[in-house]
Amino acid sequence: MGTHMKTTVEISDALLTAAKAEARRRGTTLRTLFEEGLRSVLEADPPRDFVLRDRGVDGQGVQEGVVEGDWDRIAAMIYEGHGG
Repeated sequence: MGTHMKTTVEISDALLTAAKAEARRRGTTLRTLFEEGLRSVLEADPPRDFVLRDRGVDGQGVQEGVVEGDWDRIAAMIYEGHGG
């Protein structure tokens, strides 16, 4: 048997009332009912690896005169010709 951790979870009064009634109907505890429910959800929908979509743009890379990390120069270039 694994270790257990005590935690607090906020749920609506109506859901708690329904869960208590279901636990009584099954002859089990709220803890067991919650654990069964969580296991069911976790097994039914396995986590998917996150894949960041490529949002690259066409271009020529870093422009001449720009040094990586020179944010003042980069900001100035963004607003060139736009009244900024």
